[in-house]
Amino acid sequence: MQRPPQEDFSLKETKPHLGGGKVTGDKLTSTYDLVEQMQYLYVRVVKAKDLPGKDVTGSLDPYVEVRLGNYRGTTRHFEKKSNPEWNQVFAFSKDRIQASVLEVTVKDKDLVKDDFVGRYMFDLNEIPKRVPPDSPLAPQWYRLEDRNGNKVKGELMLAVWMGTQADEAFPESWHSDAATVSGADALANIRSKVYLSPKLWYLRVNVIEAQDLIPGDRSRFPEVYVKAILGNQALRTRVSMSKTINPMWNEDLMFVAAEPFEEPLILSVEDRVAPNKDEVIGRCAIPLQYIDRRLDHRPINSKWYNLEKHIMVEGEKKKEIKFASRLHMRLYLEGGYHVLDESTHYSSDLRPTAKQLWKSSIGVLELGILNAQSLSPMKTKDVRATTDAYCVAKYGQKWVRTRTIIDSFAPKWNEQYTWEVFDPCTVITIGVFDNCHLHGGDKSGGARDSRIGKVRIRLSTLETDRVYTHSYPLLVLHPTGVKKMGEIHLAVRFTCSSLMNMMHMYSQPLLPKMHYIHPLTVSQLDSLRHQATQIVSMRLSRAEPPLRKEIVEYMLDVGSHMWSMRRSKANFFRIMGVLGGLIAIGKWFDQICNWKNPITTVLIHILFLILVLYPELILPTIFLYLFLIGVWYYRWRPRNPPHMDTRLSCADNAHPDELDEEFDTFPTSRPPDIVRMRYDRLRSIAGRIQTVVGDLATQGERLQSLLSWRDPRATSLFVIFCLIAAIVLYVTPFQVVALLTGFYVLRHPRFRHKLPSAPLNFFRRLPARTDCML
Repeated sequence: MQRPPQEDFSLKETKPHLGGGKVTGDKLTSTYDLVEQMQYLYVRVVKAKDLPGKDVTGSLDPYVEVRLGNYRGTTRHFEKKSNPEWNQVFAFSKDRIQASVLEVTVKDKDLVKDDFVGRYMFDLNEIPKRVPPDSPLAPQWYRLEDRNGNKVKGELMLAVWMGTQADEAFPESWHSDAATVSGADALANIRSKVYLSPKLWYLRVNVIEAQDLIPGDRSRFPEVYVKAILGNQALRTRVSMSKTINPMWNEDLMFVAAEPFEEPLILSVEDRVAPNKDEVIGRCAIPLQYIDRRLDHRPINSKWYNLEKHIMVEGEKKKEIKFASRLHMRLYLEGGYHVLDESTHYSSDLRPTAKQLWKSSIGVLELGILNAQSLSPMKTKDVRATTDAYCVAKYGQKWVRTRTIIDSFAPKWNEQYTWEVFDPCTVITIGVFDNCHLHGGDKSGGARDSRIGKVRIRLSTLETDRVYTHSYPLLVLHPTGVKKMGEIHLAVRFTCSSLMNMMHMYSQPLLPKMHYIHPLTVSQLDSLRHQATQIVSMRLSRAEPPLRKEIVEYMLDVGSHMWSMRRSKANFFRIMGVLGGLIAIGKWFDQICNWKNPITTVLIHILFLILVLYPELILPTIFLYLFLIGVWYYRWRPRNPPHMDTRLSCADNAHPDELDEEFDTFPTSRPPDIVRMRYDRLRSIAGRIQTVVGDLATQGERLQSLLSWRDPRATSLFVIFCLIAAIVLYVTPFQVVALLTGFYVLRHPRFRHKLPSAPLNFFRRLPARTDCML
């Protein structure tokens, strides 16, 4: 397979004219400053009064038509009303205006031909300009005229002004760009929107014991377990070892629950009467609103819950409460954990669920979505290839969706969004999609919005207060190989409110304390993450307009853990890249031993002799050397944020058979049953190995990033630490340092803290090359 030219996939720095102002250094000189200004003519149609009757009965079904050249927008119509109120806004892009007169006409809706009631004409040269934060323009009454310019009965309240996309009326207005879109549902589906992920909790169900159970068959020892159901999540305890009517389990079941709590937790105690036959002994339903909430590791009191016996009476279920049968449990919503709903490598939020435990924000992230270039045609409409593109950005709980630009391979959005930042070691994800739900869309729900590509930006790799304006390639892997679908032009700025607070974050644990005091198992986390992504996907798809399931899953990287030969090779090469430095040191040392360069070998002998005679110089020399390397590498620090790297991902030269395997269904579509079983087992095991190999590579890359200035704040902290350590170790006797180090490493467990140490927290926050993985 021929490899595409590498320059096609490169990141390009640009110099757009942002905000209508000029860039001064790294700062801009106006508000709404991360996007290019777009001029619009706004027409707000408020209401009308004293309209004359037109029908035989003297009634009127009025609506307003706003016409500017070839573009025509209409309000909804009212049945038999002479004083209607519309309060609708129309926006005409100045770039597409080809007329000098704006015509606003009131018409009477009719079955055959709509009757003319009256109109008012505006000269575009006389229309005032409005720049926020100026107050909105007050609407005025205008007397209607006939086609000859004579005054007629009826008045229309309007406001007409020239403005930009920063205007408050912009998001909800009718756009001339979308003049070809029909239907109210379709219009709502193309407007920009902000969505919030549901607030997620971990629900811990600690099943302790049951008392006085009444099994159906009393002639045998019951084999009892407890089954818990919350929505579409179902878990069960093991079968109790004590085969009595008072069984014990003391087992934890973990669920993901989302506010508002709509469904109760349903528990059933079941008896395994045969290998494939279970009998329900009793049930109880517990609303989540009344369950205790825990913020730390302190225990919650347990409670007894009465079980209800379900009896079938003439084919119908009848509840019979048995006060004798009870279930002893400890239920609570965990507020001290962060509910993981996205890939751990690309987390955008690490705060605990409980708001009381949140720390103050450390800064603000501003994103300007400017435009896209050279987008690929995504569908065919009227025998013509077209693309209706929109963007989705996700950071923390806030999702934003731009408006859809109709039928354009070079759409211009110029929309700006802001997020609060609580941790710099987080990632914002921006995806571009093709809207397949115009003109009412597919009513059956079969249409899916197509992915055009996405971009990830790690905040810690951005310099504070600098405006990054880059054009990012949109890369998507297809069964035929990697393909560039176009480029997206973004402006990004990370503003820090307190540099000291942000530097302090590098010594803090990445996740909330509960993850370290009472850690969840890897299998639990995998299962809970799957449930969390399903809940977020379902809730956002129920919004209006919906943020569809395929969009949410693509943004959250659902399915990225699946086995792929290409990813495994990429992770292997990442490890080899990390080990390459050690191999180079080994080769260099071998050259020293073999006297390939006699002068260097003599100098090494002298240095070795000095360090042996004065061992206290070893550590300060190493730290001073690292400090000098860090300062030396500052000249070549990366000036651009990371982006998708096709070579690192092994996407540019993947074998067709490997891609066929990666895009194969899971379970595999291979026909023989035995091959399917073995193949799926291999993929499952290899997927875990792939993750472990990737994690090993991540640790090595974090070591490399200490001095690479990929995270400028982390490298500056480490370089300063090296300098201070070098000075302190120069003046402190080596024996004292060695003694203190030994005593610290061998300290008693009583003096150890359960939370990770500051150096370990610092190391875990360092960026790896996972951000560049496709």
